[in-house]
Amino acid sequence: MYKIGFVEDEENLNHLIKNYLEHEGYEVLSFTNGEDAVKHVHDEIHLWILDIMLGEGMSGYDLLKKIREVDDNIPVVFTSARDQELDKIIGLEMGSDDYITKPYSPKELVLRVNKIIKRVYKNISEKITYENYIIDIDKRIVLEEDKELCLTTLEFDLLLLLLNNKNKSFSRDDILNKVWGNDYFGSDRVVDDLVRRLRKKMKKLRISTIYGYGYRLS
Repeated sequence: MYKIGFVEDEENLNHLIKNYLEHEGYEVLSFTNGEDAVKHVHDEIHLWILDIMLGEGMSGYDLLKKIREVDDNIPVVFTSARDQELDKIIGLEMGSDDYITKPYSPKELVLRVNKIIKRVYKNISEKITYENYIIDIDKRIVLEEDKELCLTTLEFDLLLLLLNNKNKSFSRDDILNKVWGNDYFGSDRVVDDLVRRLRKKMKKLRISTIYGYGYRLS
């Protein structure tokens, strides 16, 4: 699983983008200031998203310098509320891979992240092992003893959500928002049906039902 370092001091935007990235299958370490983020520049992070203007203290530029002292090759995306050509030039000269101006579409940011990840890590196949299942994230396939299981898009998205958050409990509303998206309107009973289908296809998944609430994978 690819890990994203995300630095954004607007808490609502921070939470929104984190949800979108997690829904796409990424693990996200989110921070609201550079001082907390800089403590993690030695972590195994595959891509950073940095807001240039972080209020008082360390700026996105300062944080990029610290990241580059550790790794010259890790991709970095800058975000900024200022649509100034100078910002873009400075960012690119300092080694950022992309620049996106606020306000931006979360889906656009995710698409840009996907594109960079695929370009930089194109020769790395990201896989997760669970029991005797092998889940290939890039190819979006599941193998059980070399036999491919046929999962729908929603079933695979739910599987990734649970695998990336083992032992974490999700309410039905949580699953609706993360798998179907925030713009879904309908009964949360579709979650029960999706879990039932996934259990039927992958009988060794330890999905626990939390009655009156939701589900948890152990």
